[in-house]
Amino acid sequence: MERKHMSAFALYQTLAEELPPPAKKRSLQVTTTKKKEENGAADANVNIASPARKKKKKTRRKVKRQAAGAGETSTQTIADVHEGANAGEETLDAFLAELARINSSKERASKLFQWLIDPVPAKAFFRETWEKKPILVQRKNPDYYKGLFSTEEFDRILRQEDVQYGVNLDITSFIKGKRETHNPPGRALPFTVWDFYQSGCSLRMLNPQAFSSTVWNVLSILQEFFGSMAGANMYLTPPGTQGFAPHYDDIEAFVLQLEGKKHWRVYNPRSEDEVLPVLSSPNFDQAEIGKPILEVVLEAGDLLYFPRGFIHQGDCLPDTHSLHLTVSSYQRNSWGDLLQKLVPAALEVAMEEDVEFRQGLPLDYLSYMGVQNSDKNDPRRKDFFSKVAVLIGKLKNFAPVDAAVDLKARDFLQDCLPPKLTSEELACSVHGAPARWEKGRVTDTGAHFTSQTRVRLLREGCARLCSDGDAVHLYYTTHNSRVYHKEELKSFEIKPEHTDAVEFLIHSYPKFVTVGSVPCTSQDKICLAELLFEKGIIQTAKSP
Repeated sequence: MERKHMSAFALYQTLAEELPPPAKKRSLQVTTTKKKEENGAADANVNIASPARKKKKKTRRKVKRQAAGAGETSTQTIADVHEGANAGEETLDAFLAELARINSSKERASKLFQWLIDPVPAKAFFRETWEKKPILVQRKNPDYYKGLFSTEEFDRILRQEDVQYGVNLDITSFIKGKRETHNPPGRALPFTVWDFYQSGCSLRMLNPQAFSSTVWNVLSILQEFFGSMAGANMYLTPPGTQGFAPHYDDIEAFVLQLEGKKHWRVYNPRSEDEVLPVLSSPNFDQAEIGKPILEVVLEAGDLLYFPRGFIHQGDCLPDTHSLHLTVSSYQRNSWGDLLQKLVPAALEVAMEEDVEFRQGLPLDYLSYMGVQNSDKNDPRRKDFFSKVAVLIGKLKNFAPVDAAVDLKARDFLQDCLPPKLTSEELACSVHGAPARWEKGRVTDTGAHFTSQTRVRLLREGCARLCSDGDAVHLYYTTHNSRVYHKEELKSFEIKPEHTDAVEFLIHSYPKFVTVGSVPCTSQDKICLAELLFEKGIIQTAKSP
């Protein structure tokens, strides 16, 4: 008897109860995709116009104000109209190549962010929009993001890479108000993945930067601009479907529409408590979220930004698929997150240095303090609260702010993607060293540094000196993985007599300095340079 073909989606539904629960994942999985090709040590004043600014014919601006939900939030729409899509404009690859010729990695990052939100000026964006309201940029240029990522590249990744369900890829659906994840165990192979897609499921790649060198390049540059991890998720949605329920996230989101179209609705935070939230929300029902403050159809080349806490949902139009990339940052990067590092450290110092923090609690404080006693009209409670207020007021005098910032910096460095090196950085770093096997023996293994060798950091943010109690360590990102936290953060101890030398190199960037000018003993200068070179932290001005 002939058997009828059963789709992967139908098979999953049949066997769902037997499958293990889908793996938990963070909304910002950084399987690092840092990118950067071409040169890195040219004139810092190279003038680069972003692709959208060339051959621009007309720009019109319109501000829409609507009230909804918890209050009134204005949304801004910018239409950047081009006559003749991409006519005479440079490609993304060409733009990234131009960026690579800029001497300073910080300047590269600023120009790339401006390209991301063009034509909105970056200063105006952070003054008026960042963490405050959504913004929509309609460019009428379907090729604006061409070369960043595509459905064809996703298909290639499925065929050539080890993509795992729940780790790298989620299969999702949202039907009749019910959101489901349909991840089988194991590797995601094209036959099964495309069968799910044909059955109406959305595909979410959690870390395209792990597989795409261009996404890696863009994120590795942007993370230096934000001073916070930059991640990305890819979403491929079949026509006429929706893959996710309404929800808000704990990240700043930049939605880049790459292919097709998608209908988006964005809603105000429901209350003050959900403004700039610490955690992402559960899924909401439509009745819980009110009316949207922004409703739009994103087309290829358009950008939608919304801050953390703004509820959103997107569904695909019936006549076309949608591919978009959500670039995200600023997860757990608030003042409160810094204070979580600072307050315990301040308390530890206070208890060491101030006897008042070490004095014993009142003998009978349990009889009048605590929740069970909170309604008591006991004068001792007022005294107790006053004492706590005094101690908290004194705590600021013991706050090791710089040390707490370094703790935050270490978290950021561990989250970072490794640098996607330019061709010049490759040639002038340990990665381009000429060591090789030749004629039966190893040749050119030494770095051959002299006092006249000119060096600098590989990138401005690739290394940081931090004090760990009595020792000083240099933490660095050059050996990080493109997969989020696959590797432990790398560091090594710096001798006290070498801390000034390392600070000198850090603060000299982007200038090249001679090894002989580094402030430490003559004998140590070359040894320190060789160590930093071997770790991939510095590069030379010429190929070694």
